[in-house]
Amino acid sequence: MKRLEKVKKESEAKAYINPEIAEAHKNAGTELFKNGDFPGAIKEFDEGLRRDPLNTALYSNRSAAFIKLLEPAQGLRDASKALELDPKFVKAWARKGTCHQLLKEYHKAIDAFDKGLMIDPSSRECLEGRQKTVNLIQNTSHSGSGNDEERMRHAMADPEIQMIMRDPTIMQVLRDLQENPKAG
Repeated sequence: MKRLEKVKKESEAKAYINPEIAEAHKNAGTELFKNGDFPGAIKEFDEGLRRDPLNTALYSNRSAAFIKLLEPAQGLRDASKALELDPKFVKAWARKGTCHQLLKEYHKAIDAFDKGLMIDPSSRECLEGRQKTVNLIQNTSHSGSGNDEERMRHAMADPEIQMIMRDPTIMQVLRDLQENPKAG
């Protein structure tokens, strides 16, 4: 019975897929986006993705709407999905970079913009995004602004840094430095 229900659900999902209708939802979402109705645009892009789950432009557009709503984590998820489907999609690299920038993950932002620029060296979005990220890094380091504790919390939330901090060698070096700061 469960197997039949699964088969039925899969066949209904396949029957629902229709790239032409997805394109209509994409166009409607784009119009809403242009008019500043970002939540409405997201709803249209959602429906478009239900109709065509492999449409990279829909993921990229929904990512842009999430960026406008200052929801970079959700935007990052969509940009990453678009890149999973098409690693040469420059706009998705720009969106990914912008999301990392909003999350204050500047090294990841620059990496994403650079990957987009390797594909299209004249990409205005990637060039401007990279320059803005470099400016943010310089402003943060020169002005001395930015709460060190906040930066520490943000860094510790990064899975890559968590992995580094679990390394026994790194843990020993940090313990040694804590016990004898002049040894460093």
